[in-house]
Amino acid sequence: MYPAELVKPMREDLSSAGFEELHTPEAVENAIAKEGTTLVVVNSVCGCAAANARPGAKSSLQNEKTPDHTVTVFAGVDKEAVNAARAHMVPFPPSSPCMALFKDGELVHMLERHHIEGRPAELIAENLKDAYNEYC
Repeated sequence: MYPAELVKPMREDLSSAGFEELHTPEAVENAIAKEGTTLVVVNSVCGCAAANARPGAKSSLQNEKTPDHTVTVFAGVDKEAVNAARAHMVPFPPSSPCMALFKDGELVHMLERHHIEGRPAELIAENLKDAYNEYC
């Protein structure tokens, strides 16, 4: 578990952009079960989250079509919430950071860490925008 003061700015990076922070399995279940589309970002302390994932997720919202709901859980902090989110991401193996788009509770698009690490935020944003244009 990471200290709260360490992850605070990393959490705020997404929450200040409108992402709802989820801290419990119940909150995750409720968010994914909502009607419409929900983007779930599994946030992380790693460098690729800072350089690629968070900027890409935020930039992706500059699109005509966007998810109805944007939420985030933090790997290494909110363990039970992260596990609940990952349970909905099967068959993809756990990774962080990662991003999943759900439509009416069903997984429709997934970006695993290997899709994020080493790729520019702009490419990640474009990938998500393509998914929004198809599913939102």
